[in-house]
Amino acid sequence: MGKRNAQRKNAALLDSDEDNSSVSSSSTVQSDRLSVLGTEEVQLDRDSLLEQALDALFEKRGSTREKALAAIIEAFNASLQHQFVENKFATLLHRCLNCIKKGPSKEVALASHAIGLLALTVGFGDNAHEILEDSVPSIIQALKSGSESAKIALLECLAVVTFVGGNDPAETERSMQIMWQLVHPKLGSNVVAVKPSPAMIAAVVSAWAFLLTTMNGWTLNSKDWQESISYFSSLLDKDDRSVRMASGEALALIFEMGSLEKFATENKDSTDGVGGNKSQEGYSHVQGLKGKILDQVRSLSAEAGGKGSTKKDLNSQRNLFKDVLVFLEV
Repeated sequence: MGKRNAQRKNAALLDSDEDNSSVSSSSTVQSDRLSVLGTEEVQLDRDSLLEQALDALFEKRGSTREKALAAIIEAFNASLQHQFVENKFATLLHRCLNCIKKGPSKEVALASHAIGLLALTVGFGDNAHEILEDSVPSIIQALKSGSESAKIALLECLAVVTFVGGNDPAETERSMQIMWQLVHPKLGSNVVAVKPSPAMIAAVVSAWAFLLTTMNGWTLNSKDWQESISYFSSLLDKDDRSVRMASGEALALIFEMGSLEKFATENKDSTDGVGGNKSQEGYSHVQGLKGKILDQVRSLSAEAGGKGSTKKDLNSQRNLFKDVLVFLEV
């Protein structure tokens, strides 16, 4: 009962405009104390505010939870919260997961951000792996609905918790497949494909490529590479500049890892065995695809401005694809 009353009291602190001004006033007093008492008292005040915010995540009112999540994010961005995380790691994780499961889009986005910061704070190890394993089911479910901004936040969260908490390539591949399904869903007879927006496509490609940096490309199968390379090549022809740039960066990474050459070599080496004609076709396809990508990158590196394009965005694209072109032509 006492704990519940404390939670309500802390929630009220987050919910009241009058209390907000009190907190602001208190912050001013704390700043004055800093010059006399040093940083220890400031840390104690931060810990107290984090405790209040964590208690507020148990409240039923959505706006209260959103304010609490925002306060937690601000505190984690301001400084490393090792002591708080050491004591409250599991509680914070599961309250945030509850927000993802039951909250509206804004709350989902904030909770996703908070979980990502939590993973970065705990660092590599058992706790980070627990964050990954406990978060994946909730993320998969939340990605099936909600706003675009919430889904992008979930993608970023998945990328971060996998990067920090993944213990083996299979776990990373699982997360990459979850991302891939957002742009290439497996459709059943009663499932209607929802066309992803340019912002969603760019977010998926960037998150997927981020996780690819942790992988050994030679362990991935040729079918996956052919599908991803062909898809990224098709995205270079899209109207949206953010999509083109994300795809260009992903393709540059694939080239850097030697994965395109690996795929081509696999097909070439198998042309003398059973199914040789099919493998020869695959090898020819890869070589043609490589030439096509070079032509696309060359064109984008020298693209003239189009309607609605800003000079800054255009220069960013040109500079990116000039760098990619130099790398690909070496």
